[in-house]
Amino acid sequence: MSKESSAGSLRWVIHATKYLGVKELRGPKTSPVIAGWLKVLKAWWADDETPWCGVFVGAVFHEMGMKIPPLYMQAKAWLKWGQEVPVCFGAVGIKSRVGGGHVTIIVGRTKEGMLVGLGGNQGDAVSYATFDPRVFEGFRWPSEVELPLAVGQGSLPLVTVSKNAPVKES
Repeated sequence: MSKESSAGSLRWVIHATKYLGVKELRGPKTSPVIAGWLKVLKAWWADDETPWCGVFVGAVFHEMGMKIPPLYMQAKAWLKWGQEVPVCFGAVGIKSRVGGGHVTIIVGRTKEGMLVGLGGNQGDAVSYATFDPRVFEGFRWPSEVELPLAVGQGSLPLVTVSKNAPVKES
């Protein structure tokens, strides 16, 4: 089990931020980055029109050498991954949505108390988005990493999101 030095330096969060701005391509073309994730993760499809929030989170943890759920592409499969944890910086948050679920990496909270997630397929891109904390079904932490000392919404860094990306997965 490895120990991360501080909440602000979680290696998977730092790695995930490198993909900010990756977005779907309109029409029959597919983002080469998303297509690369699909290939590495051995997906049975190759387009960016299929909801890909779980693909993004799976790619980030896979690239960090960590285990991912066998059905990583299904957001709710993340509810059985790793270990359960209260909301905290770097936790994988899983929520319901019409037609399925959504998965995002929690990176903070707003002054209004909304959770901020860094995720894929948020407004058809890797972006930050805000969420009501009551919509989450659970928060998970990688089994390979020691649980953080500070947990709970009060332990999350206060952040400002200048543009709220609606979660659109259809």
